[in-house]
Amino acid sequence: MANIRAIVLRAAGINCDLETEHALEVAGAAADRVHINRIIETPLMLDEYQIMVFPGGFSYGDDVAAGRILANQIVHHLSDVLRKFIDDGKLALGICNGFQVLVKMGILPDVAGDGKLDSSSVSIVDNDCGQFQDRWVYLQPGTDRCVFITPGKRIYLPMAHGEGKVVMKDTDTLEKIKDNGHVAFRYVDADGNTGGFPVNPNGSTDHIAGLVDSTGRVMGLMPHPERFIQRTQHPRWTRHDETLEADGVSIFKNAVGYLQG
Repeated sequence: MANIRAIVLRAAGINCDLETEHALEVAGAAADRVHINRIIETPLMLDEYQIMVFPGGFSYGDDVAAGRILANQIVHHLSDVLRKFIDDGKLALGICNGFQVLVKMGILPDVAGDGKLDSSSVSIVDNDCGQFQDRWVYLQPGTDRCVFITPGKRIYLPMAHGEGKVVMKDTDTLEKIKDNGHVAFRYVDADGNTGGFPVNPNGSTDHIAGLVDSTGRVMGLMPHPERFIQRTQHPRWTRHDETLEADGVSIFKNAVGYLQG
């Protein structure tokens, strides 16, 4: 089997890098946590990796807006390198703050399908409830062409964010996102139905919990798959038998499996 290497981006305020590294290793990848400054100093180091993950946290304190400063740092220093990384057939995943970074960089959702950065079409803003939300949610896949997703499999993951509402600049953008398969996941209930709060914990447009680019190899989502890697992390695991699956690990295993062919 191919040796898959993953790089987990670190920066001031990122606090989910260790969990993300562990999740990748459980899925069969060799993972390294690397500070953004080291990548800026030696961008060619990305040639050694096949997966890049932007983990959760509060990068640079989420000053200005969640993920904005780190996004600007990457655009200024690493946009060409990151574009080459994706064009080479590699994978990128943004989780919570990492999703916010990918959106505010303009790499997601890639509505035009040309790979050019466009941060004007979609943004992620404050939750409708006006509060930080920390709860478990059900997610229904919205596409069958994203390499991180098991098509049709509803999953259960924890989420924790204050700015998770996905919004579009206009109705035309939303229709393109839906029609072209850019919705990775939607918030649903246990039966797969969409609904208001708390089913949709932030008021996200069209109940969107995650987006995927036109290649199917770049995905961002607000909930945290790295926080559900073992069955005992499920809030009701003692009420289930040993067949209970840790849904979060499937995101990482799908990525590794795709690269291994």
